[in-house]
Amino acid sequence: MTIEQTLFDEAKLLIERRYPTGWGGAASVRTDSGKILTSIAPDTKNDGLSLCMEVGAILEAHKLNEAVTHSLCIYREDENSPFVVLTPCGICQERLVHWGGDVLAAISNTDNQLIFKSLRELQPHHWSMVNGEEL
Repeated sequence: MTIEQTLFDEAKLLIERRYPTGWGGAASVRTDSGKILTSIAPDTKNDGLSLCMEVGAILEAHKLNEAVTHSLCIYREDENSPFVVLTPCGICQERLVHWGGDVLAAISNTDNQLIFKSLRELQPHHWSMVNGEEL
């Protein structure tokens, strides 16, 4: 099984356990040691306090002092709906940039295929270039 499929399967399992009915979403990241870390978005009463699904796994990688190599986020509308891949939002892309432009992220696409692109590909004009750095 590929890394990409393993990430998908782990996020799917978390959704099925945490959200057996209704909406569900989860993220999974892989670290350079091969660990798979998963997380969900916390439930909040105020949308201004919400966090992306990836944040917990990203913070866990920081806690473990391990570099993230891959990131994936999926959701479904309800228990009868297909799982859909979400490209990381701009904020999460910036969170992942901590580990460089080679981090691979699953991307949304019309066929809902499991496609990963490097952050460098997602952000070809990243702001770091003004500092003389390349993503």
